[in-house]
Amino acid sequence: QPQLEESGGGLVQPGGSLRLSCVGSELTLHYWEIGWFRWAPGKEREGVSCITSSVPKTKYADTVEGRFTISRDPAKNAVYLEMNDLKPEDTGVYYCAARTGPLSVCFSPERYSYWGQGTQVTVSS
Repeated sequence: QPQLEESGGGLVQPGGSLRLSCVGSELTLHYWEIGWFRWAPGKEREGVSCITSSVPKTKYADTVEGRFTISRDPAKNAVYLEMNDLKPEDTGVYYCAARTGPLSVCFSPERYSYWGQGTQVTVSS
């Protein structure tokens, strides 16, 4: 059964940094488009960033552009989300997900076939 597992969440002060990891099990991630989403209480699920397979192209939500960086490590079958200058509004459960298809639909959660269980990120002083 293909699975995704996120890790790296935690409690951090505003302005701090975290690196989230998404590792595939029975799923070779560099063949898949990978997206990161976040979900905070009382808010809609939000697409944060995504990266294509093969020739990597990336996309970021306006709210995280310039602060977050998505990357791949095929040797570790992993995708990372480096988050810098974190703000309280970045708080939420972060999920990685896998799909196939064009970059243009990478923030459409219904396009994803596999999801991880999520990792909590809390930005607070």
